[in-house]
Amino acid sequence: MIRNEPDTSFFTVDIGMWAIRDVLRDFPERCTNVGIYEDGMLSIAAGMARRGLVPTVFGIQPYLIERTLEQIKMDLAYQKLGINVVGTGAAVDYPKYGYSHYCAEDVQVIKSIPGCEFVAPGTAKQFIQLFNQSYRDGKPTFFRVSDHPNTEYDVDVSFGKANVIQTGNRATVIAVSVMLDEVMKVCRGKDVTVLYYTTLEPFDAQTLAENCPTGKILVVEPEYEGSLLYDIHKALPGRPLRIEQVAFPREIFRNYGTYQEKMAYYGLTAEKIDEKLKALES
Repeated sequence: MIRNEPDTSFFTVDIGMWAIRDVLRDFPERCTNVGIYEDGMLSIAAGMARRGLVPTVFGIQPYLIERTLEQIKMDLAYQKLGINVVGTGAAVDYPKYGYSHYCAEDVQVIKSIPGCEFVAPGTAKQFIQLFNQSYRDGKPTFFRVSDHPNTEYDVDVSFGKANVIQTGNRATVIAVSVMLDEVMKVCRGKDVTVLYYTTLEPFDAQTLAENCPTGKILVVEPEYEGSLLYDIHKALPGRPLRIEQVAFPREIFRNYGTYQEKMAYYGLTAEKIDEKLKALES
């Protein structure tokens, strides 16, 4: 993008610069490592967007979203500026660094600011697809990139659209981002519908409305529980719903362990998905 499109710019905050050192060297007027300065970086990017450039910024998720919340609200959303914010370290991806590097609340925070978009690809290929489809759409778009992608299911995805992985009659399972592999360990071949969401804002209400025959829904999301409940209820107005969730509980994570140990501790596993689905179908 930087090499071929002269109206694009890129900033990083002291992370990933070795991987792109050639770009930083070749295009110093448009690509910069600004250091540990996320809030200022978003304001700089907003100024460039006001002048017609298409900025992309890269950093660690909690610092890009929580440290810069006022800039997101006032510099990006209020002024309707097209900026791409790519964050690594989704949820508990960086367990050895502790709570300061966790960000299970990112979806709820961004979805609460009107006009922002939130994208959560489940694989590297899906990130490229979603980025290419949306990076010039003129809106603040947040990309949540995980170090623990799906490895078995790497379907093609479209911005703003959910994938129907399979259809069934007993329940509808919403698999978000990197949880698709775990969901399919349980649901493959069962009489349930599986919908795969990689765009969380705007939420594809139509696909859910067309693929929820029973009103029984299991939401499997690698963020705080309840992040999509408003959208689900809005997509199915006037219908009685029974909803179960497999997600991170709304609490401060004070325990220690590896990524896999944390996912097991909080129940983001195939075993918990199977347990919740059986309860939903009973």
